Amino acid sequence: MARKPVKLAWGVRREGRSLWTRNAVRGVSVRGERRKTDSRIEWRSWDPTRSKVAAALLRTDGDPSRLLPKTGSTCLYLGASFGSTVSHIHDQVCGSLNHHGGQVVAVEIAPRAMRDLSELSRRRPGLVPVLGDARKPQTVAPYIRNQADWIHQDLSIADQAETFVRMSGTFLRPGGTGLLSLKAASERSSDGDDDSRFAKAAKILRESDLEVIERIDLKGLEEQHVVFLVRKTVNQANSENPTPSKAAPKTTPITYIASDK
Repeated sequence: MARKPVKLAWGVRREGRSLWTRNAVRGVSVRGERRKTDSRIEWRSWDPTRSKVAAALLRTDGDPSRLLPKTGSTCLYLGASFGSTVSHIHDQVCGSLNHHGGQVVAVEIAPRAMRDLSELSRRRPGLVPVLGDARKPQTVAPYIRNQADWIHQDLSIADQAETFVRMSGTFLRPGGTGLLSLKAASERSSDGDDDSRFAKAAKILRESDLEVIERIDLKGLEEQHVVFLVRKTVNQANSENPTPSKAAPKTTPITYIASDK
């Protein structure tokens, strides 16, 4: 017997242990995922073993909708890779032909992945691919239209928490939501086991202007990973870092030369 869908947001629903997003480009899969139609609406399967955001939606102890951006919001995705999770966020934030008026700025340093992201953006207005270093505010500032309502960072680097604090301090609006996907093995500068590394990251977050709402363990879906759900406190904005440009382009893909290597 089919499970009754549970609505998590306008464009996201859960059916048992599976997640689906409302496809913004009907008839097209992004990474070979399943599609199905229900009441003339096409839905795409969102694989929690290939997306840390999807895994967190299944593993959270609280309301999963807290983790998702609202339709029409401004989102910043740091470490976009080939764009699988980005496309599901776009489904929710922008919808078909961006009728919600949202913006998803997706930053990725690898030219090969950026080629796929750029192609993805041609069919998805509101998705802005940016080729560059996601650790640097100056990479993002020219392209984001205003302060972000939602930020997700997924970077396999040392000092993940410090980078997240810096980028959230610059771009996340007061009251905005942030997700830090943190891999223990990448925190090479921290001594101890996985738990001690996660605890150190949590301490760094709490000492900033970010309130830690939940630490979500992804065990069983993504090993050695946790996702920190945070909210930016309403007290300050970091004036020392670059601020978003008011004239930022909303949908124009970045021009680059890609290599197959």
